[in-house]
Amino acid sequence: MLGADLRVPLADGRSARYVNLDYAATAPALACVAERVNAVLPYAGSVHRGSGVPSRVASGLYENARESVGQRLGARADDHVIFTRNTTDATNLLAACVPAGRGDVVTLDVEHHANLLPWRRAACGTRVVAHAPTLAETLVRVEDALGAAPAALLAITGASNVTGEVLPLEEIVAIARRHGTRVFVDAAQLAPHRAIDLAESGVDYLALSGHKAYAPYGAGVLVGRADWLDAAPPYLAGGGAVVEVTVDDVAWADGPRRHEAGTPNLAGAVALAAALDALAELPLADHEAALRRTLLEGLGAIAGVTTLSIWSDTPDAIGTVAFTVEGYAPGLVGAYLSAEHGIGLRDGRFCAHPLLARFGLPDGAVRASFGLGSRHADAERLIAAIEKLVTDGPANTYNQTSEGWLPADDRRDLTTWLGADVSRAKASPCERRRHAV
Repeated sequence: MLGADLRVPLADGRSARYVNLDYAATAPALACVAERVNAVLPYAGSVHRGSGVPSRVASGLYENARESVGQRLGARADDHVIFTRNTTDATNLLAACVPAGRGDVVTLDVEHHANLLPWRRAACGTRVVAHAPTLAETLVRVEDALGAAPAALLAITGASNVTGEVLPLEEIVAIARRHGTRVFVDAAQLAPHRAIDLAESGVDYLALSGHKAYAPYGAGVLVGRADWLDAAPPYLAGGGAVVEVTVDDVAWADGPRRHEAGTPNLAGAVALAAALDALAELPLADHEAALRRTLLEGLGAIAGVTTLSIWSDTPDAIGTVAFTVEGYAPGLVGAYLSAEHGIGLRDGRFCAHPLLARFGLPDGAVRASFGLGSRHADAERLIAAIEKLVTDGPANTYNQTSEGWLPADDRRDLTTWLGADVSRAKASPCERRRHAV
């Protein structure tokens, strides 16, 4: 994995091995994925639009990646595999394809904004179901909502990006089928941690992001049933999405091409396929479960630390734990962990404002998330750092600024650390501020 042994500067001038506990936001690329991308980059031919050998090779690589991604996600023979920029892009694409007149889109209040906001743009209406204290009761509420009025689509997360709790997809599909409703799964968090089979589960549509699944930035995918996708107007109007154009009219293509106008992201598609291939050979569940257990037990033993869960009866969860520390703002905790311990994680409301409001946490929480490169030592180091914070307080004074929480005495020089002109990287507190909202 790239960056596995990265050392980062601390506020007091020392350095430490970086502990990456922010996999839920963005996972580092796997070395095999980077190698695959480097092998493809020399074939810089125009995908689907050239007669030269590089163009033909690039076109073949792109379609091979499409086929591979479909296979890894258990796509049905007639499903479309459409490459997008990320999960948000894929969800917006599907939102534009939900047919009018077939009912609302129904979703839960636990969702990431990427699975809440796009449906407000759909031609149909939207309904948000408030979650109950138990998952079992929440599913009853979902069924009641689907039975109360027609619903075209049930849009649900595969795993919470806040707490890691996994939803029972086959049971959810069975509920939806009883009411003639299709199911969309936001698999951005689930796909890097669990195998997914669309055909076996019965899920109709699925979206995910490459950058959360150990591929570089900039590629995602929407996989699902062809009829809605072929009947809708193209997501982007432009070259590649057409069969014929006149000055007065246009005949649009069917299939994935219909929604992939412009020059395709060949490197992104190939990277995503390579990452999913690698993940299929690297089962994570047992390793992550052990790390999660260690962290929950360790944090649970510290006075004033509260871990978050949506439901009391969730049978499964990926390696994500959200928590609060009494007396300390989440942003301060995140800044302290970075500046004094070399630990990177997420603080804020995790693009899940309705859920954090239900938790009664208007300022958010802190989230640690594990991945392929995580070690037991990482969980133990976070526990020790939080225990030191609660027992001794931070060594630095931290000020809340327009750029987020910052240590008053910060000796970190990112330009020197990277050995290059990265003046823009000095604005990293802005990134923390952006993530907080």
